[in-house]
Order: sequence, then structure tokens, then C-alpha cells
Amino acid sequence: MPLSKLNKEQYTAATAPFGHNLVIASAGTGKTSTIVARIAHLLNLGVLPEKILLLTFTNKAASEMIERLERYFDKKITAKVTAGTFHSVSYTLLKSLNKGVILKQPGELKILLKSLVERRKFHHLSDVKPYGGAYLYDMYSLYQNSVSDISFADWIVQKSDEQGVYAEIYEDVLEEFESEKRKFSYADFNDLLINMRNELKNNAQINYDEILIDEYQDTNTLQGSLISAFKTKSIFCVGDFDQSIYAFNGANIEIIGSFKDRFLDANIYALNVNYRSSSSILALANKVISNNPRLYEKNLIVSREGNFKAPTLLVYNELFEQYVNIADIISLSPFSRQNIAIIFRNNSSADGLEVALKERGISSKRKGGISFFESREIKALVDIMGVVINPKDIMAFIHICEYAKGVGSAVSKELFDALVKLGHGSLVEGLLNPDENVNIQSNKRRNYQLGLFDDIDEFADVSRFSSLKFSDKFLSHPILKMQKLSENGAIFLYEIYNFLLRAKRITRPTSLINEIRDSKIYELIVQNIATKRATLKNGNVDPSLFNEAKERIMRKSVVLAELSKNYHDMEKFYNFITLGSNEMSEGEGVSLLSVHASKGLEFDQVFIVDLAQNRFPNLKLMSMGGSLEEERRLFYVAVTRARNELYLSYAKFDKIKKINYQPSCFLIEAGMAKAGI
Repeated sequence: MPLSKLNKEQYTAATAPFGHNLVIASAGTGKTSTIVARIAHLLNLGVLPEKILLLTFTNKAASEMIERLERYFDKKITAKVTAGTFHSVSYTLLKSLNKGVILKQPGELKILLKSLVERRKFHHLSDVKPYGGAYLYDMYSLYQNSVSDISFADWIVQKSDEQGVYAEIYEDVLEEFESEKRKFSYADFNDLLINMRNELKNNAQINYDEILIDEYQDTNTLQGSLISAFKTKSIFCVGDFDQSIYAFNGANIEIIGSFKDRFLDANIYALNVNYRSSSSILALANKVISNNPRLYEKNLIVSREGNFKAPTLLVYNELFEQYVNIADIISLSPFSRQNIAIIFRNNSSADGLEVALKERGISSKRKGGISFFESREIKALVDIMGVVINPKDIMAFIHICEYAKGVGSAVSKELFDALVKLGHGSLVEGLLNPDENVNIQSNKRRNYQLGLFDDIDEFADVSRFSSLKFSDKFLSHPILKMQKLSENGAIFLYEIYNFLLRAKRITRPTSLINEIRDSKIYELIVQNIATKRATLKNGNVDPSLFNEAKERIMRKSVVLAELSKNYHDMEKFYNFITLGSNEMSEGEGVSLLSVHASKGLEFDQVFIVDLAQNRFPNLKLMSMGGSLEEERRLFYVAVTRARNELYLSYAKFDKIKKINYQPSCFLIEAGMAKAGI
């Protein structure tokens, strides 16, 4: 039975008396085994399986626990245990009560709210731009998750003084929104919890002998209120306040922190035996996290015996040197690629690492951020390269033209076909040296059934572009006669033309990338991408976010240029980039993980990179509502992913940003570095 395999602390917790029980399960101490054993203990006591409720943060976690239980109990018994996420359990219970709801995704309900917002008048009250429907929905969702004691109008005033003038209108719109949802039985994820909580107030038939809650430190105010609404004899909460890292998503650490105050009869248990990490890794983690307030007593000890390498600090002069050297260490690592992880706080760190690993033929998979090679800015840059290297690459040309206003894929294909005709098979020649004797009008005949919607080639006078600052040679280009070519499209095409004039003489990949980076065509693409990334949910473009987005985009292009320095042949480098990019985010290999994505995982060898002050801890995110305590918890989570070997690293200088760095305060707290060095 599961209980026979437990240590003394796990057994004591798993067999706790009914009541208000909190288990502080530190990293690697057997949390899942203890929860499974607790359910087994309840069943052995004669508790009916249908009187047991298990709430988890992923359905996968619930499934794994039930599967473990099935090793000891018949599936007919385990199937009666209610297990799943807060949302899936609420949905199932509401359906069982014939409380029909039609679950709608946020995107759909944002459209509904938007239609209600657009009917209201705001601007007569203030010059401040009011929230759009989509942004108001997100703010309302955050309010529902994090607040229970004040109205939405009062909450908005607290969040933003300048929006306070619209607070009563917002509240009125949201009342109408709720009325519309009730009319059609629509519900989003928050509604499931709210509806379930309201149902529990008046429904005595839903009751459990015990409710078990996993990852208790990550519960938000709404989830906490739902737990309180359930009628139960006992709750069994398992979590670790040192691993509470989701405050940005509404998690409220006060829920686990106030447990002993809210329940005066509370039993607090601690799992202190770590089965994962070596003693030196665990000592480092404990030394740093002890600088956070101790909500409950913890005395972690290690169970693993043997000689393990002590955590190693790697210090580099320059950022990219750090990534290259880590890739070199991994190339010689005795551990399998699947048991190695590189953990980062900022997505920009992963870009350089991904490139360095790829160059050494080391497969990797990335979680917690878009793969470097799959990012829009790198794909666009590589597509521009593709047009130079292969003038018959229609997809590269179409992808580039996606960034031109008023030029869709259909027009892009027609432009490509016409230019290839003008260049006798070469797009580049068709743009730079068109054969004006070639007829670029297609031979297809009008389909009279399609009438006005038939696509036929029509030509217009190029004088419509005479006001634009085109060179005389380009202004006489036959492609400008195409009627479907808009003014924005013509400007975009002209910048491709100018770029190709300069690029046709380039032979080295690094020079070509630098030429692309400096080109007007790439500037237009960067402007497009940065604008989208800096557009707020209320429709405004934030100037500071726009500049930051541009800087990150250009930083990626510098990383690609660094990689290209090892190649002299343009085509070899292009093939290297295009043929293997997908394997960076799929399949087997070294795991590239954000700290949040690493939670719950473990690896034989772990690298935590860019441990420089301002980067980790991330002072920018701290200034936006985070805290040093949460950053320290993130460091603790990252360190405790390591089983056998741990490498910590940072670079003193970033040559792209021209910034000097000091070691992270966490390295100083760990005794591995000194301030000012």
C-alpha cells in the first residue's frame, strides 16, 4: 500500500486526523506520494470515494495521482473520486445539478462586451481615453480573481485615478454584460467558479468528507472563496510558500500564509526530507531563501548519499561568451541531453543559448517563450536572405510582403509571378533589370459566372506614384502598372528594390545580415512587429513598449549575426538556419526553460544563466508590481530543479546593449560572489 513506502514525516501528514490540515511540502520532498497516500488512507478508513474531492492546478496532475491510486485500488473505486482543476470540477458539478452553462472562450465574450461598450458615451466626461471592451474584460477578470470585498468601481479607482471618472459607467456596462451572459447561459472560466460558489451556498447535497488541494500556495482569492464555500468535514492542503511564484497571475500568498490564523485548530505538517538534490545544492537554496520571511518553520535535510560536485559559479567577460561556453560544457557532459536543463529569467537569454547549442549540433527544446528561430523577426530576416540566395523562392517573397499594408498573399503571388516573368525566372533580375518586352498580363479568361469578383489583370497609369520619392529607373518599372498595387505596396517594393541593389554584391552571410538589419525594408518590418507588440488592449500604442520591442528585435538580429561569423558560404549558412530550426522547439534534447516553466521538473544537470543584478532579480518586473521576495522564490525554484550538478553564471558586459553588470544579490547571499566584483 502507498503508506508503507512513506517516511515518518510523510506518514504523519498522510494519516492526519480530520480537520484543517496544511502540509508544507518543500521541493523534492514527495508531495505527490503524500497526497496519493492520504487518499488511500481515507479509503482504508471507510470514506466513500465519492466523498473525496481532489483539486489540482492541472488536469494532468490529477490524472497522474489517480493513476498511482489505481495500483492499489480497483478502477471502479478510484473513478468515483472527484478530481481535476478548480474549473473542470466546477463544470462537472454544475452539469450534474442540471445548471446548464455554455462555456465560452474569453475571445468570444470580449466581442460581446465590446458591443456593449461601443453603445456608451464616454468622451464627454474626460479627455482620458476609456478602456476598450477587450481591455475592460481583462481588468474585470483580474478583479474577479483578486478582490472580494469592494465593488468593481471602487477597485478601478484604486488601480487608476484617471479612469475613475468612468468607474460608474464601467460598472453599469458590466451589469448589462452579466445580464446578457445569463440570458444565453454563457460562462467563462471565472464564471464557473463564481456560479459554483453561489450554488454551494444554497445546495446541501454537494458535500465532501475531505477536500484535498494541491499547490495551495498558488490559489487566488476567487479559488480560496470557492474552497471555503464547500461543505466538508476536513481539508488537506499541500503547498510550499517558498514556491509561490504566480503573483502576476493573481496567486495570493496570504492564503497559505494566514492558514494558522484563519483556522485556530489547524494542524501544520512539514515534509523536510529532500529526495532530489545533493546536499550542497540544497544548502545553497536554503541559504538564499532564508532571507525571505519564514511563514512556517522548515528544516530541510537531504536524503541522498554520495560524492556530488558542489555548485559552480561561472563568470564571463561578455554575454555571448557565456552562452558559447555553456554550450561547450554541455557538448562534453556525461549526462543525457534529456537530463540537462538551462533555466533563464528573461527570454532574451534563451535566444543566445539556443543559437549556441544549435551551432554545436546539440538538439534542444524550449518552453516558456517562442523559439529564437520561430520568432517573427528572425523568420522575416531569413526570408529576406532567402530572396537573395534563391530568387525563385515564392514563399519567402510572400512572407516578406505580409508586412506591407494593403498587400495580401494573393497580390503578393501576382507580383512574384510578374517579376519572375520580367526577370526570365529570377525575382531579383525582374526587380533590378526587368525585360520591358515581356507581357506580364496573364492569359486567363474572364469567368462571367464570377462577374465582378473575377480576378483578372488590369493595368493603371504609373503616374499615380509620381508624387513618391522613387528613382527615375524604378518609376518606369513595368510592375508599377499593376492596378492592384497600392501606394503602400509600391513603397514596400521600392525598398526591396533598393536593398537588392546593395545586396547583390555581398558574398558573406555576416555582411548580408548586417545589410538587412540596416535596410529600410527591415526597418518597415520591425516597425510593424514592434507596433503590434506595443499595442495595449485598449488599442493605444505605448511608446516605451514600442521602443523596448524594437530594441529586443534588433538584439535578436545581432545574435544571428554572431552565429553567422563562423560561416563563409552564404548558402551553407542559410541551409543551416532553415533546415533545422524546428528541432529547437520540438523533440528531444536539452531543455531551455523559463523559471516558471521549470516548476515541478527535475534534471541531473542544471544551468541557471544571467544571474546579474537587474536581470535576475528582474528589477523591471519588480517595479511593475513584483517584489524581491518573489524573485528570490523564483531563484529557489530554479536551484531546486537540480539533482546532481548545478552551474550558476553571469556575464560582466553586454556588448549589444553596452551595459556593465554586477553579480546578482542572490549570488552574494549564497556566498558565491562579493558585491562590486
